[in-house]
Amino acid sequence: MSAGRAEGIFVDEGVTFPVPGPGQSWVVGAVILNGRGEVFAQFRSAARRLFPSTWDLVGGHVEPGESLLDTLVREVAEETGWRVRRVRRFLGVLTWEGDDGLGVRHEADYVVDVAGDLDAPALEWAKHPRYGWFGPADLERLKENRLPADQLVYDVAARALGLAPG
Repeated sequence: MSAGRAEGIFVDEGVTFPVPGPGQSWVVGAVILNGRGEVFAQFRSAARRLFPSTWDLVGGHVEPGESLLDTLVREVAEETGWRVRRVRRFLGVLTWEGDDGLGVRHEADYVVDVAGDLDAPALEWAKHPRYGWFGPADLERLKENRLPADQLVYDVAARALGLAPG
């Protein structure tokens, strides 16, 4: 584990953090669960260039010189105000290409525990005007405004809840 942002974070046995190769673009995703076993998601504003007006998990791009764990910790804090306490599971790596012209990205997704008031996230309201908690009964809502071939958020959430393999 690297020092810096990730200091003091408990990482469960078997959780891995890939190391980006030269020239690769990586992002991380955090699946945050509440006490009812629901997944936290935020709605991307219509003004967003990439995936406007869609539900999304917390996460973002790995900056040069930053580890995936550091990025995970930073993105959770920036997008919610919560603090990562524990990384429970590595859900795997997905590879996708957005419609923003920035090419292929590799996305590493993790189930994390956070500290903070889960009823009051400190969203970046201009980027994410609302949020929700999604359990098995309403997980399909994560597919809203997404093409059938673009169900990554739903797929990752379903894996985290044990509703899909992986």
